[in-house]
Amino acid sequence: MRTVLRILSSVVPAPAAPAAPAAPAAPAVPAASAPAPARRATARAAALAGVLAVAAVCAGDAVARVFPFGPRHRSVNDLANQFVPFHAHLWDLLRGRADGGLLLDWRAGWGTSFLPDYGTYLSSPLAPLVALAPRADVEYAVYALTVLKTALAAAATAFLLRRLSTAPAWWWPALLGAGYALCGWSLVEGTYNPMWLDGLIAFPLLCLVAEWAREGVRPLLSVLTVAACWTANFYTAYMATLGAALFLLARLATTGGVRPRPPLRAAVSTVLGVGLAAPVLAPVLLSTRQAHPGVVRDFEAAGAADALARLLPGTYGFSTPAAFVAAPVLLLAAALAFRRDVPGRERWVWTGLVLAVALSFQWGPTHLVWHLFATPNGSPYRQTFVLAGLLVIAAHTGLAHGLPGRRALAAGSAAVLALTAAALPSELATRPALLLALAGLAATAGALALPRRRRYAALTALLVTGALLGQAAATTAHADRRRLAHLDDYPPYGPEQERRAAALAAADGWPAYRTDPGLPRVAGNDPLLLGGQGAAYYSSHTPAALTGLLTALGGGWTSRGRNLQSLDNPVVDALFAVGARWRDGGVARTDTALPLVTVRPPGPAPAFGRSPFRNQELLLGARVYTTPSAGACPVGTEVFLWAPERTGPARLGGGAPVRLLGGGPKRRAALASLGVQTAPGVRPQVPGGRGPAELGCLDRTRLRTAVDALRSSAAVTVTPTTTGLTARFPHPVTGTALIAAPAIPGWSCGGRTVESYAGLLAVPVTGATTLSCAFRPPGLLPGLAAAGVSVLVLVGLAAARRGQRRRAPRTSSTPPAAQSAASAATA
Repeated sequence: MRTVLRILSSVVPAPAAPAAPAAPAAPAVPAASAPAPARRATARAAALAGVLAVAAVCAGDAVARVFPFGPRHRSVNDLANQFVPFHAHLWDLLRGRADGGLLLDWRAGWGTSFLPDYGTYLSSPLAPLVALAPRADVEYAVYALTVLKTALAAAATAFLLRRLSTAPAWWWPALLGAGYALCGWSLVEGTYNPMWLDGLIAFPLLCLVAEWAREGVRPLLSVLTVAACWTANFYTAYMATLGAALFLLARLATTGGVRPRPPLRAAVSTVLGVGLAAPVLAPVLLSTRQAHPGVVRDFEAAGAADALARLLPGTYGFSTPAAFVAAPVLLLAAALAFRRDVPGRERWVWTGLVLAVALSFQWGPTHLVWHLFATPNGSPYRQTFVLAGLLVIAAHTGLAHGLPGRRALAAGSAAVLALTAAALPSELATRPALLLALAGLAATAGALALPRRRRYAALTALLVTGALLGQAAATTAHADRRRLAHLDDYPPYGPEQERRAAALAAADGWPAYRTDPGLPRVAGNDPLLLGGQGAAYYSSHTPAALTGLLTALGGGWTSRGRNLQSLDNPVVDALFAVGARWRDGGVARTDTALPLVTVRPPGPAPAFGRSPFRNQELLLGARVYTTPSAGACPVGTEVFLWAPERTGPARLGGGAPVRLLGGGPKRRAALASLGVQTAPGVRPQVPGGRGPAELGCLDRTRLRTAVDALRSSAAVTVTPTTTGLTARFPHPVTGTALIAAPAIPGWSCGGRTVESYAGLLAVPVTGATTLSCAFRPPGLLPGLAAAGVSVLVLVGLAAARRGQRRRAPRTSSTPPAAQSAASAATA
């Protein structure tokens, strides 16, 4: 153990060890040793960067008249389906009003693992701030968090730039930091995927870790920073880590050559930091493997003209890199290559790195490396924020040697104009985008060409800041409008949703029965947003077991099986203890709901077939559907239609039409009730198309008889907890105890792994009067073990460093002759 600690401690030397000198023209300003004026300038730069970022985002949203500055809503795509509902659920958790806890969620998906969702959507250190707002204002809270994250990314970048070197004026790092936070990736994609914005913050922070590794300082803070970034959002943190590694190599190449110890120090900090985050990361990764498979796509690189067009302000696209950075950043980065006052190594290393990273986006193998070796479902350029960060660092590298001369400025402007001309064949290069780009370039070039005298400094700052804010605000407004036109949108959370949530809360009888938020849905996670406990659930971690179970029973979904919908069917409601649900503008109650835990006779589990009606009967253990005759159901039965691939209206006689929305592989229509058969021989009207169209005629009397039979041996009390449940039976029971929840991995009862009974949790029991089950997300224990090892290593490193510090004075006080004698004796 002592040998291991010695090796690890050698990776992070004592503070007395000399750091590699920075480039002479770009002196570093370490925060701890900087004089008070420099520290104040750094604080002002970080604060100004955050203010500029907030101003640009809010101004753009106000121009577009988008929430919260106008009538247009922001409820699009995953923002409405996932982020707002998950933050609403976090609000409930923090206020003690949720059904479940950090490990287990009883609200969505009939009971699912929550830790992977927490680690994917809610583990940002800023997320708990949502609890400061009223629950009805959850959309305001999410918007505020989005703007705050953008501001923090700007501030962190400004701090990093001040840490790397000085600039002609303290406000330049602020401007460039805001330029990074207001890149196209942030304004177009990150704004409706708030969890990604944690990666926007992570990149400058991880570059700081790389800089500390280069200098051999702050080992503990480095590890904690990595842990915070990877916990906040591991997906974008991975990309930010790759970018920070490239940053470290570039810094080493431009400040004395690549040496092995700084990369080794950075690697140790990264491994230990990721280890500390492992209790969240391991369950997330294992849950991803158990999730219903998403879309499998082959990467197709964007055309060169389209990719270059996304450098322009005011562009929008889904399959191209949102690489826009404001004109000041782009011009300064382009001018770097032509500056003879900058050492050649700095010029070519940073220019070459930016070009290499941009090209890596367009090549299949490197694309996979950037995206954890899987082409994502959606935008294939999610790593673009790293390119924006490197452009900002390149721009600041030149500024560290002063403002560019007129020749370099002219050459840089020509390079930007050449890139703009190359984008002209693209449809994305619209006239407004070109005018905005040229105006920003002219303002920036004119500002930088002004005489270098004090009386022109304010005008320079005004022109450059105006170019940045104007382009960023215009890009924000353009993206706001285009997003609503191109993405799925959903009703925003408002008075109607509050009324629905209040009605569901009034009817809630959990755990005696479930209350399903029902249809029509507001978003993909209505149980989390509105309350109750239902089947609806949408996540990157939607279990394959849950999708398979719901599909077999006739459920519907979108997003290729990951966005599950509520299934309004009396048999399914009975099986899953749904005693109330939202229907037709109010809460409807039923008296056929079974308890959460029931018992079936001993025997093998049934095997599902094609028909959802037969599958429901197999789980219920009784025949409750009658066979239609000549395409019509018997009078008095409720007519259900199952046509999963059909799209269009269906109706029974003169009844109200029911719209089906099917068509694989993206969508599947749920079986739907067409009403009660009131006259003989009336056949339903079914939309045409491919796939089956099967009728089921539900006999409610048979259903009540079957439910009464199961109630005789069902649990009389069930007590769900944040980590499992306990059930008590009226008398000793023998058979198979079924829990009305999907059979996802992680459950155990009495120390035994729970089995699957046609997709439900099943436990063999013999003469049992109680049943106690616990849930532990797979990967949690290995993650805790990894975190424990990281803590032990950190303690060992701290002890080793303390020993070095104690030995240093003793060694320095030893006379040189004695040191030589000791060395000879040792030899």
